[in-house]
Order: sequence, then C-alpha cells, then structure tokens
Amino acid sequence: MLKLEFDTDDGIGTRANLGMIVLETDETLETEFARMADLEGVARYHSRIPMVTDIRPDTLARMKDDLPASARLFPSSFEFDVIGYGCTSASTVIGSDNVAAAIQSVRPGAKVTDPLAALIAAGKSLGAKNLGFITPYIPEVSLKMREKLEAAGFHISAGGSFEEGDDRVVARITEGAIHNAGLQVASTADANCDALVIACTNLRCLNVIPQLEAELGIPVLSSNTALVWHMLRLAGIEDEMPQICRLFGTQLAS
Repeated sequence: MLKLEFDTDDGIGTRANLGMIVLETDETLETEFARMADLEGVARYHSRIPMVTDIRPDTLARMKDDLPASARLFPSSFEFDVIGYGCTSASTVIGSDNVAAAIQSVRPGAKVTDPLAALIAAGKSLGAKNLGFITPYIPEVSLKMREKLEAAGFHISAGGSFEEGDDRVVARITEGAIHNAGLQVASTADANCDALVIACTNLRCLNVIPQLEAELGIPVLSSNTALVWHMLRLAGIEDEMPQICRLFGTQLAS
C-alpha cells in the first residue's frame, strides 16, 4: 500500500459555515434550506432534535433542554458563523433569547436565529407594518405567536389557521391548500396587508411564494425563507436572489 501525499485547504465553508437544528418530525426544512443556500463557499450542516408529533406548548417547551445536545453534534473542527433553530412554534414558546442562550452554551462563537426572530427581522427589513398571518397550529399556539409579532410592533390585519396539531399531517398539507389559504387571508375584507406571513418550517411554501407574491403584489414570508435569509445575512452573505422571493432581494435592516 502506497503512502500518498496530500494537501489541505480551508474546507467547504470559505464564505460561511451554517448549522441548522431540524425537528425530528420535520420533512421540509432541509430540502428548502439546501435550495435557498446553494451558494459557492457556503457550507450547510444539519443536526436533529427530539420532538413528538403532537404540537402543544408543553411539548414544544421540552426542546429547550435538548438544544445544547443537538448543537454539540455539529462538527467541532471549525467555528460556525450562524446556527438556526428550525421551529417557529417552539421558538415562540421558549423565547428567542432562551433559544440563543441554550445553543451558545456549547457554541459560544456562533450567532443564533430562529424562525420567529427571523420573521421579525424580515418584516422590519421590508418595512412591513400590517401582516396577514397563516399558521397550521392549534389556536393556543397560534395566539402565542400572534402576540409575539404584535409585541414586536406589527399589526395582524387578517389571519387564518389550518388548526392541525399533528406535525406529520402538517408536512402533508398540499402546496395548493397553502396557496389558497394565502389568497383567502390576504383578500379578507379590510385586510390591507403589506406582507403575508406563513408560519411553520414543515409547511411546503417555497414553490408557492413566487406565485402568491405575483398575485397579491406584496412580499410573502415563510418561516423557512425568513430563517435562511436571516442566517445568510447574519453570516455576512449579501447575495441578492429575488428569484426566490422578494425578501431575498433585501438586506438586513440595521
């Protein structure tokens, strides 16, 4: 057996190393993340976190204790620029500051974001004030998220929910149903939305958003588009990709 010579380089993430913590039950985020962050020099890594299929405040809150273990499973041979936690409802229940603290307890050099924090940052960067609001969640969870958005300074002009508590079912909601929900909520009498928010990382929104934006004439944000956009911008990646959605043609507001 020959002993072969080799060289080393800086690895894949020459521009940024991004880590995504994905729910055990999520079937959508990894695929959409790969499509949106498919950029030269941007490395994408995934870890999973335990989650039961029943989406309730108590089951969501349990993930706080598991976040450090999930973050620890990322490669340790380099520093991560940004780590995202891919659960909109749990970041609402746990709180974005608590999510960041849990992840940074084992990855202190990484910036941290989550869908709720990202949606707030995205809405502010777009200058949105009045939001249409769609969730798949049971009413108790939807209300908590609505309250967080309103506390951040947004007005919810119109809203609707599929009211589904099983994450396995949420992953099977069709793109057609999501599209119709967007049209229905945004066209509600006196809605006056200047952006539409579709919450939940397990909803398949990426193919639907360009059509909705064209039909409604307003930006449409999903948990996944906001989260990936925010991760890229926090990592200093300023590539504008308006073909994905309007948000990706926008820089992070200071």
